[in-house]
Amino acid sequence: MQIFQKEITVSKTDLDQLNHVNNVRYVQWVQDIAEAHWLKNASKEILDSYYWFLVKHTIDYKGQAFLGDHILIKTFVDSSEGVTSIRKVEMHNQTSGKLIITSETKWCLLDKSTQGPTRITPEIANLFN
Repeated sequence: MQIFQKEITVSKTDLDQLNHVNNVRYVQWVQDIAEAHWLKNASKEILDSYYWFLVKHTIDYKGQAFLGDHILIKTFVDSSEGVTSIRKVEMHNQTSGKLIITSETKWCLLDKSTQGPTRITPEIANLFN
């Protein structure tokens, strides 16, 4: 299992009316890190032929983040079978180490030429192992 991670700092535009990170922003960050991981690992040929479609998304909120907090976002592909893949994401406050959210997303691999689901090839599955 290959863990991909990035760090972010909470900005004012990330906040809701209660001055903590808006739930919609967490969803965006889960999407962003999945895309960054895919773009980092996939070759131009793979990127030209395939893309992922989000099928299911769950987030468990464990804590809150506030303006100026430094957040470490970690992701990995937990499993791949047939046309779908399960990705996990965790976000931690870097200063305290406290877990903020966990997320599980289910993605379907689509063929760009047919716009339809396609089996995950061993080459693609191996990008994340």
